[in-house]
Amino acid sequence: MNLRFLETFVWVARLKSFRLTAEKLFTTQASVSSRIAALEADLGVKLLLRDSRGVSLTPEGSKVLEYAERMLDTAKAMKQSLGGERAVVGRIRLGVMDTVIHTWMSALVAELSERYPQVEIELVADTSLNLRDQLQKGFLDVILQTDLLRQESIRSLDLARYPMGWIVATGSPHHRDYASLAELARERIITFSRNSRPHQEVFSLLQSAGSETPRLNCVNSVSAITRLLRDGFGIGALPPALVAAELARGELVLLTGLQPPPSLELVVSWQTGVELVDEVVGVCRQVLGRYAQDVGRQRIVLV
Repeated sequence: MNLRFLETFVWVARLKSFRLTAEKLFTTQASVSSRIAALEADLGVKLLLRDSRGVSLTPEGSKVLEYAERMLDTAKAMKQSLGGERAVVGRIRLGVMDTVIHTWMSALVAELSERYPQVEIELVADTSLNLRDQLQKGFLDVILQTDLLRQESIRSLDLARYPMGWIVATGSPHHRDYASLAELARERIITFSRNSRPHQEVFSLLQSAGSETPRLNCVNSVSAITRLLRDGFGIGALPPALVAAELARGELVLLTGLQPPPSLELVVSWQTGVELVDEVVGVCRQVLGRYAQDVGRQRIVLV
């Protein structure tokens, strides 16, 4: 029996909300629904009832809840018992780009904290350019950014691709059909920091489509980009994964019929010979794998 499905069921039962459970477990409501459906199919009973008033347990659900809580407590105690004699202490310096912060970083930090409760996590959020510089100077141990690094003391691993898109505020003047990328390029385009890889690729794409001087507004904060787009400031060139909630609520919309910008690459790079770093990289891959399974290939594609 899948413990993740049991954990999801327990949190739905406690919070009485699929939305709040999704936020608690750093996943999507669709993933929560899928896990509950799989658990119900496995057990052969209906566990939850959903109506306009919220979520409630069936009689069978109440019985399963007692066993599920006990099983999760037992699993947690087993992990603590096995790890007690080999508890890891120390510090890991982790650098992440803004795209990771707004997608699966919370799930990563939660997993690292659970596995290594005595390890101090020092988190740095910055642009990929600055993160690479800090890693090369030895100020960071692991970074999640956009480019493979080739240096004797540094290893890199290509992890995934974030599909990109053209995103606008619903009902804004920019929410219309465009005959070509050249026509789109006459509008104000909002994308990532100047000289970043996505900025350069968006610029090259629009130039190749016939726009000699695309109007690119470079912003180094996903939160700021999202706010500008919601206010109808322009057309965003960014991964839909970053604004999944706004897209689901209908505040933003993904333009169709045009060639999208090249996908945003996700690379993990780390200093060799640093204690615990290889384990942290392994956790990154596991957490990313779960996130990708939850959100689907339209949001992120594993390499």
